[in-house]
Amino acid sequence: MIRITTRLVDGAIIADIECADKNCLLDTVSKLAAQNYGVDASAVHEGLMERERLGPTGFGGGTAIPHCKVDGLDAPAGVFVRLAKPVDYGAVDDEPVDLAFALFSPVHDGASHLKALAEVSRMFRDEASCAQLRGAKDAGALFALLSPIEERDAA
Repeated sequence: MIRITTRLVDGAIIADIECADKNCLLDTVSKLAAQNYGVDASAVHEGLMERERLGPTGFGGGTAIPHCKVDGLDAPAGVFVRLAKPVDYGAVDDEPVDLAFALFSPVHDGASHLKALAEVSRMFRDEASCAQLRGAKDAGALFALLSPIEERDAA
């Protein structure tokens, strides 16, 4: 069962988007973060690129967890993207990525950032969860899978 407690709103989930490469994917999640959480898209993109320079955030098994800390947030927030076709990401297993959960945390909040990263990595390590995410018919179905029950009821 998928359980994500990180803030994730309906508009921050997209399914079957076309991206030519990793940079397109990071640009897409940066724009989605800006649209849904009121953060600066260029600052987010630069934060993600800076993190990637430290080492790729491709988690393996076709998944990635791009992440950075961002001004303007009071709690961790996420963006989920399922790509129509996997892209080369430089993942630890050299497999292309088709599922990405981008994580954005407040600048001065290390503990919740680490907790959120652990939560997403547990989800991506679970083959059944990844199969559910890949098999969901659209963004609405992905939202239902990824959202805490109280968020689904509010929507």
